[in-house]
Amino acid sequence: MKKLMFAALAATAVAAPLAARQLTIDDVTMLSRVGSPTVSKDGRWLVWAQRETDIANNRGRFDLWRLDLSKPGAAPTKLVAEPDVNETDPQIVGATVYFASDKGGDSAVWSVPVAGGAPRKLTSFSGGMNGFKVAPTADKLVVWADRKPGAPSLEPAMVKKAADAGDGRTYDQLFVRHWDTWADGTRQQLFVLPLSAAGAPGNGKAIVGALVGDTPSKPFGGGEEVSWSPDGRTIYFAMREAGRIEAISTNLDIFQVPADGSSAPVNLTADNKAMDNQPVVSPDGRKLAWFAMRRPAFEADRQVLTVRDLTSGKTVSLTERWDRSIGSIAWAPDSRSLLVTAEDTQENPLWRVDAATGQVTRLTQQGNVSAVAVTPGGAVIAMNSLTAPDDFYRVTGSGAPQRLTSVNAAKLAGIDMPSVDRFSFKGANGDTVWGYAVKPYGATGKVPIAFMVHGGPQGSSNNSWSYRWNPAVFAGAGYGLVAVDFHGSTGYGQRFTDSISNNWGGWPLEDLKDGLKAATDKYQWLDGDRACALGASYGGYMMNWIEGQWPDRFECIVQHDGVFDARAMAYETEELWFDEWEHGGKTYYEDPQAFEKWNPVNYVAKWKTPMLVITGEKDFRIPYTQGLAAFTALQRRDIPSRLVVFPNENHWVLKPRNSRQWYREVLGWMDKWTGNSRP
Repeated sequence: MKKLMFAALAATAVAAPLAARQLTIDDVTMLSRVGSPTVSKDGRWLVWAQRETDIANNRGRFDLWRLDLSKPGAAPTKLVAEPDVNETDPQIVGATVYFASDKGGDSAVWSVPVAGGAPRKLTSFSGGMNGFKVAPTADKLVVWADRKPGAPSLEPAMVKKAADAGDGRTYDQLFVRHWDTWADGTRQQLFVLPLSAAGAPGNGKAIVGALVGDTPSKPFGGGEEVSWSPDGRTIYFAMREAGRIEAISTNLDIFQVPADGSSAPVNLTADNKAMDNQPVVSPDGRKLAWFAMRRPAFEADRQVLTVRDLTSGKTVSLTERWDRSIGSIAWAPDSRSLLVTAEDTQENPLWRVDAATGQVTRLTQQGNVSAVAVTPGGAVIAMNSLTAPDDFYRVTGSGAPQRLTSVNAAKLAGIDMPSVDRFSFKGANGDTVWGYAVKPYGATGKVPIAFMVHGGPQGSSNNSWSYRWNPAVFAGAGYGLVAVDFHGSTGYGQRFTDSISNNWGGWPLEDLKDGLKAATDKYQWLDGDRACALGASYGGYMMNWIEGQWPDRFECIVQHDGVFDARAMAYETEELWFDEWEHGGKTYYEDPQAFEKWNPVNYVAKWKTPMLVITGEKDFRIPYTQGLAAFTALQRRDIPSRLVVFPNENHWVLKPRNSRQWYREVLGWMDKWTGNSRP
């Protein structure tokens, strides 16, 4: 099978090598994390926000860095780095870097010359903001912030509370809560402010009109959902209109609105009842690109690159015949092609798409391209792999990416990364299924197995770095990590992705069984008699499913935020479109058997494997009650079990000290049942 090559993404060694050792979670939590790149129009300057870990205060803190791309071998330097202040979201327009800063409390827009100088605060409105984008003409900016629906400006509304008012929240429709936040009656909306040499004073003007919804969308939408026209006169944005359908709809649309708010937004994609998102205007101002899905209520449908002629209104589905799903979109400077990312067989490369023909050309090979900034001669990308965190690379033509930074070279010096090998096998339905095995560096005998199942379920165990579920950390602890891209995974075509819907416990479990056997047959250094299974979200569901369907295979199980009872989940989760689509498109009361067919709670009588259960109290996607119920089942059956509850974490574990505790608990549990001795 094909050997994964990671040399291009390996950390650069320092002059004085340190004693070799294994990677630990303490190393990972302290790594510097680069944000999305922004490049000046002339291609000279690269600027980004970089996160450093403040372990004492259990948080990350951000500074701005820059690199002079005109000087080969130049070293990055700090541009803005004030202690105890977060500087984020840099954008270069002309010779100025605009950025967000929380200096003084609320987030505001600031600026600094890209060549260096004193930062200057530009906005003065109160109430804070969530993000912004400067017009290409540098004469105005659009801000998105949470305000009451219909707010005419950013000025916070005066709320008078009755003297005898209680603390109870009242609701008349869903969403009541979303991801990790209870609904508070506000919506993320767009406001435009004038910008001049004197700054951007005032409270701006609302431009969403009578629309009620969040733009950018919540919980994860950002600047990729808002786009300026090159002349600064028009804004394009994505929004799912609220109302009683919000919790069951994926129907984001693309709207066009004058930047001065002189007329109401116009819906450009009203005919498509599925998702349209990531609007990007071509540099010549003639075309608008975005991705479009086809099936309403299916959040993992194929994302097709779509282009609209802004003069004629003619729309073309540019990648209709390419069976891959578009992840991000950027126009080339000449408006003749687009640079996109799209997963392909455990990789997430950069591609060029011809704007006239739709012809696709692959520009990078191995690695996960996490962010893209176009340049006059190509692009600067952020890229990572299973054994290396993000760094910046220059891409020109189809040659190998040229490395620009080695941000964590000193922090990773002396650490021996594991080796990674890819394998394939015939899985369910006779389809080819791919996986990888991660071998601890220097391992000479058999090692216990960490059998990791990804979430999604429409996701991938691909060639990418993770700060939460990091295969290299498990290898550093002495485990051979095995991961399988079972039916439902992304990067193999839409038919393969579709195959998990209404089939959660069927073909995926077949693939996992066949994949573990294929790995242990191929790699003699894996000890198949000492294996633990672990997973989160859908992977956590699969842990509960394995307890009842494959109860004699593993020495232990780690279940994080997994569905335990499909009936309760159907009524407790927030984005109902997902749960209903995955069980045939109906509600539980309309088709209970579709939910019960793959329901782990129905097989608790067969459970016997020791399980560690982990959950977050702020997880509203798979509420913590699912974890409590699983732990109760384990305890009542006298199965060795342990429960870890993080009161301030959502569906993910994000705080650095919590991340360290998570790994201590997980690896400690696995060591206990496999007899593993740490390297």
